[in-house]
Amino acid sequence: MNKEIIINSTTTQNRIAITEDGNLVDFFVEHPEKQRMVGDIYLGRVARVLPGIRAAFIDIGMKHDAFLHFSDIGERTEALQGIFEEDEDEDDEVSNQQEKQQAASVDLFDSPEEESEQKTVRHLVKERQLPKLKKGQEILVQILKEPVKDKGVRVTSSVSIPGRFCVLLPMDSKIGVSKKITDIRERRRLRRIARSIIPEDCGLIIRTAAKDQDEESLSNDLKYLVKIWENIQEDAKRLEPPAILYKDLSTTISVIRDLFTPDVSKVFVDSKKLWKEIRNYVQVVQPSLLDRIELYKGEEPIFEAFKIEEQIKTLMGRKVPLPSGGHIVIEHTEAMTVIDVNSGRYAAKKDQELNSLKTDLEAAREIVRQLRLRDIGGLIVVDFIDLEDERNRKKIYDEIKKEFKKDRAKTAILPMTEFGLMQITRERVRENIVQSMTEVCPYCQGSGLLVKKSSVIHDIEKWLQRYRLEGKNKFLKLKVHPSVGEKLKEGFISTLTKIQFKYFVRLKLIEDEKMDPQTFRIYVSRTNEDITENFA
Repeated sequence: MNKEIIINSTTTQNRIAITEDGNLVDFFVEHPEKQRMVGDIYLGRVARVLPGIRAAFIDIGMKHDAFLHFSDIGERTEALQGIFEEDEDEDDEVSNQQEKQQAASVDLFDSPEEESEQKTVRHLVKERQLPKLKKGQEILVQILKEPVKDKGVRVTSSVSIPGRFCVLLPMDSKIGVSKKITDIRERRRLRRIARSIIPEDCGLIIRTAAKDQDEESLSNDLKYLVKIWENIQEDAKRLEPPAILYKDLSTTISVIRDLFTPDVSKVFVDSKKLWKEIRNYVQVVQPSLLDRIELYKGEEPIFEAFKIEEQIKTLMGRKVPLPSGGHIVIEHTEAMTVIDVNSGRYAAKKDQELNSLKTDLEAAREIVRQLRLRDIGGLIVVDFIDLEDERNRKKIYDEIKKEFKKDRAKTAILPMTEFGLMQITRERVRENIVQSMTEVCPYCQGSGLLVKKSSVIHDIEKWLQRYRLEGKNKFLKLKVHPSVGEKLKEGFISTLTKIQFKYFVRLKLIEDEKMDPQTFRIYVSRTNEDITENFA
């Protein structure tokens, strides 16, 4: 399998595509005006504590206060508090936090875990063990999830700092090795190295990229992380909250840090400046991979040359075709994402079960791929084509589970119901790709629907009814979108003419492309005074 990273850089954004044998498998977009937040560390101040929802809100200087759930408060919080509150009383003991969450709090792309971390969260905070947080208290937090719509960021008090080969866990004692390193001897070797280089009062997780690396490489990576932690501690003592103490790498460089592994054959970059930046970073962390970074000099745009642009167009659409002629439709709602599977062709009854199974299997693979590509999180409900045989429904469930093994985000899947519905939850870390690359339509407000032109004309007539009772001017200007204007001019005797006779008013029609197709404005002809709201 030929795995490549292709990076397209423009003045407005960087786009990073990861392909396997030419097929797009991961896609990231970095906007200058909206930089990645996951992994950033802040010195915050507790704004509110709400035991009823088992959470606190932390002021970190953003528009919305950060959300800190009690399950995201780990054992290390007390020790971290000591950085800037030397005389703080000991807090009540709180529950353990999964090591997975500690690593994932900064590691968007590859979350290494200890062997024991494959289980679900077992320790939730009990009512009698609520963390002793109080309003105004200073606290060190790290962003777990970026803001989505009107929700603020989600944070954790268990800080972790990722490097190329390691993740440093300040004020901890645990040592973990990524479960993606399956060789037992290699795992033992890496654990032995970790124990020999780990500083006092710190834990360490060995990442997938550390496989086959020597002790010097891991030690150098760890020294770099320890230096970052020392700087964070110094700033925490010096600054007043809210203040940012650590900014994680940009999306582009973090992709290189997390995903540029030895199985990647090439990294192509079409910007000389970014090419140098990537080379300088790799020169420090893993110089053996330098010769795989190539500056693209072709005349054809890089994403078109690698046939990525056409795959992105499919990525942005509602409808995604399947190999056998079927398709899936992806719809986003406030509460969940709904995916509908359609066969696209009629089959005889005796072949229907077989054809439905084939389409559902194709859909299962494509759905997981689309969820990864679009970075869709939260609750997902899939409406598969109905299957009568329970064994076939089990095949779809097994296929979905198998495909999700390639996904770095945490997922949970329920078996298919008799109605062909499957429920999936997928970890949400940031806005999905469609949200990050699009804006809500100012006309339809994201509904995808516009008021019919006949309804707009009906509203104009209602306005004129009210105006006739009190209005004094008979000469008015009516400004509408050209599409509404065309509707008003239709007919042997136009609708506009009929309206003028009906309400005893002279309307001069003005068509304006900038107008919302669902609205209109009315002005006094002589003075150009806008009187629309006066009779609304």
